[in-house]
Amino acid sequence: MAGQSSLIFISGGVRSGKSRFAEILAGSMEAEYSGQLHYVAAGQSGDVEMSERIMRHQQDRELSGLKWRTWEIPRNLSPLSTLLTKNDIVLMDCLTTLLNNEFFHEDGQWEKTDFPNRIVTKVMNELRQVAQQARTLIVVSNEVLGEAIGDGRLVFTYAQVLGQIHQALIKEADYAYLVEAGLPILMKGEGSP
Repeated sequence: MAGQSSLIFISGGVRSGKSRFAEILAGSMEAEYSGQLHYVAAGQSGDVEMSERIMRHQQDRELSGLKWRTWEIPRNLSPLSTLLTKNDIVLMDCLTTLLNNEFFHEDGQWEKTDFPNRIVTKVMNELRQVAQQARTLIVVSNEVLGEAIGDGRLVFTYAQVLGQIHQALIKEADYAYLVEAGLPILMKGEGSP
């Protein structure tokens, strides 16, 4: 991969294999650049299903043979950027969970007119800070925009903000992948269609 630091965006449906693909990609970069692997977990254990998913991801990382340094950061990524070196590879999993945490951090904030623009700017600035301090930032996100949104204002606002962040990330990304049924499809970058 060319360049000093890079941004890779990986999206796909729930349980599409995107996290596994991101971990494999990060592992190959770690071998190439001799940097530390950082796993930023945005998930918080709020119910049994989420606890099981978190445990499964932890076990997968342990069994991978790679030396991950895991950070549990449900929101506010900026402080992480001060702990990184220029050879580090950072995997942020996942953007939809991070955004969810931002939405519900201050109850009712999402209803304010300026909230969508404010949250897009905040999340993008934090991702840029991390990307600038590391060799590579890999951002994993769920593709939820193809689903029926419904008529709830909260869900519509969430989908709107997520869509804006996805578009901004893809615009800035060196590589963008869509993972379907475990198959990564290169959508942007060297060798893309």
